[in-house]
Amino acid sequence: MAKAILYDATKCTACRACQVACKNWNEREAVDTINRGTYENPLDLSTQTWLKMEFREIGDNGTFRWLFTRRACMHCTDAGCVKVCPTGALYHHDEGFVAYDKAKCSGCGYCVEFCPYSVPRMDTNRASGLGRMDKCTFCAAPGLDRIDAGDEPACVKTCPTGALTFGARATLLAAAKARVEDLKAQGHSDAQVYGENEVSGLHVLYLLDDSPETYGLVVNPKVPAAAAAHDVIKPLGYAVAGVVALGLLLNIMVARARIISREEEKK
Repeated sequence: MAKAILYDATKCTACRACQVACKNWNEREAVDTINRGTYENPLDLSTQTWLKMEFREIGDNGTFRWLFTRRACMHCTDAGCVKVCPTGALYHHDEGFVAYDKAKCSGCGYCVEFCPYSVPRMDTNRASGLGRMDKCTFCAAPGLDRIDAGDEPACVKTCPTGALTFGARATLLAAAKARVEDLKAQGHSDAQVYGENEVSGLHVLYLLDDSPETYGLVVNPKVPAAAAAHDVIKPLGYAVAGVVALGLLLNIMVARARIISREEEKK
């Protein structure tokens, strides 16, 4: 059964306990931060920061309120990163979300280029020029797998207000839609669920009391068309690699046969 995380923006206080829990469980390092005139820190996602809470000030006719947006991997069903990953480091878990095995990453950077949400981040070694990608793994990384152990992702576990919940995607979606009707009855005419159909369905659903663009979410996200070409080319690449490997094996066998033949002639 497909699993998902539901983020209820109306319950979030931006305490950022989720950010801390994510770093703690996934063994991410703290990053230097400075006061930029905002409560947001750090500035953006990175290989060490997989989850970041964004703050938005909304004012109209003398009113003011905060909007908080959870920024992390959206775990798309039609995931551009999975389509273009040449090594299989990125793949769909049996529960539907986008899992990641960093040990298989070649550092090609295609996932960074083809993500419609601009989430993956590369960390390039200046000396070698080689890099590795990092992003939210849904707490299912090898050796740090909470999902396989039957537990919730760390961010969900630590949320003190219930803004984050984890469970069967269909169940969470139904609950979110019911909550939308309640919000509309309270006067939030733009209340909606984001993620039901975006990129064929997200495994991080958003319950909003305003429009997605007001929350800074991508409206009608699309995986670049070129990703489909990569998806087609990948198996061709595997086939070419197989042909090359077979050719090398045949060369070795032929060379070995010649050596044996020459040794027999000497006898």
